[in-house]
Amino acid sequence: MNLEILTPEKKIYSGEVYGVQMPGISGSFEVLDKHAPLVSGLKAGRLKILKDKQNHISNFDIQGGFVEVLNNKVIVLVEGATPVE
Repeated sequence: MNLEILTPEKKIYSGEVYGVQMPGISGSFEVLDKHAPLVSGLKAGRLKILKDKQNHISNFDIQGGFVEVLNNKVIVLVEGATPVE
């Protein structure tokens, strides 16, 4: 599935991923390949990108925002995002 992380200033991440874990307003949740359509609010916290099934991951600390999942594409719109090593 395709993931894009966008802030008002720029595109932070774009690429094919296995899944993504996000800090939802009501609790953390995970989106995997072929997930049902979804729109949700996000709170500040850690967003984890699962690049493949072998546990290659990338982490971002995000500020609040929204996520849309539609047609195997995940678009994350946040106020800010910082990569975490």
